[in-house]
Amino acid sequence: MKLAIIGSGMIVHDFLTITKDLKNTELTAIIGTKRSLDTLQELKAQYQIGAVYTDFETALLDSDFDTVYVAVPNFLHYGFAKKALENGKNVISEKPFTVKYSEFLDLKRIALEKRLILLEAITNQYLQNYLDLKKKLPELGDLKLIESNYSQYSSRYDAFEAGKVLPAFDPKKGGGALMDINIYNVHFIVGLLGRPQSVQYLPNIEREIDTSGILMLDYGNTKAVAIGAKDSASPIGKTVLQGNKGTIVVNGPTNVMSSFDIYDKDKNLLEKVDHNVYPHRMYQEFVEFEQIIQKNDLVEVAQRLQHSEDVMWVVDQALKSADLQLG
Repeated sequence: MKLAIIGSGMIVHDFLTITKDLKNTELTAIIGTKRSLDTLQELKAQYQIGAVYTDFETALLDSDFDTVYVAVPNFLHYGFAKKALENGKNVISEKPFTVKYSEFLDLKRIALEKRLILLEAITNQYLQNYLDLKKKLPELGDLKLIESNYSQYSSRYDAFEAGKVLPAFDPKKGGGALMDINIYNVHFIVGLLGRPQSVQYLPNIEREIDTSGILMLDYGNTKAVAIGAKDSASPIGKTVLQGNKGTIVVNGPTNVMSSFDIYDKDKNLLEKVDHNVYPHRMYQEFVEFEQIIQKNDLVEVAQRLQHSEDVMWVVDQALKSADLQLG
């Protein structure tokens, strides 16, 4: 794929470190603001990116790319993705897909009408350890409980407490713990079980934004809890899946899926699993994106979009239950 990157923040710097091993990706352009021009030029030189633009309209007219990677703050995802789709470009959007459920549905409609590829960059759905866990799930018997905790004290929380509101804690920009960090847990659970019967979110709210919270998903015979925090930390991020015949413990946060252990109902360790194929969490998703785009696999796109829609529905229900307004 001929890729144009929108953004120059931490996630872009992180992504660029793996591009040397993405054999079917050509870094055609990087797009940002005039304020970030020096950074854009540095990234262009370091990673042999074709061109730099500070205006998306100009890039759409001048540069020969087929796919746009939207890696800007949450509230900007929808606008850039929509403009790219309307101009006939495939789109890979960072998580969360959009701030509002209605925005996602609009992007999905445009992509399907134009037969374009629209995908969400969400690491855990593509990691081999996650795929292997899905295959192992029946070994647990009747799945009773899932508890997933990804809590990490944000480097921006002190500034927020001091009165400086950065995008990560700005409700108008789609910030907060649910959208930034707990979203990985939502993807993890929904990727296994689909759309739940009911959703309730219990957040800690400071100045109209959730700095941490507990999300409860009811699947009838299975209950799931997703915990995410940016105002406090858990020393060990873990996810535990409990069935009547066994238990799976995922080691580390759900965006990395470092490994997982399988126990029988008597707590005996049966197997340790770590089949991830590359050290960096983003590699497998982008290899898959390359293949989907190369094959123009619209059937796979439809399946991925259904998963993302289920996640966005959960987010929408969670925000409504907590009376939180984002965007």
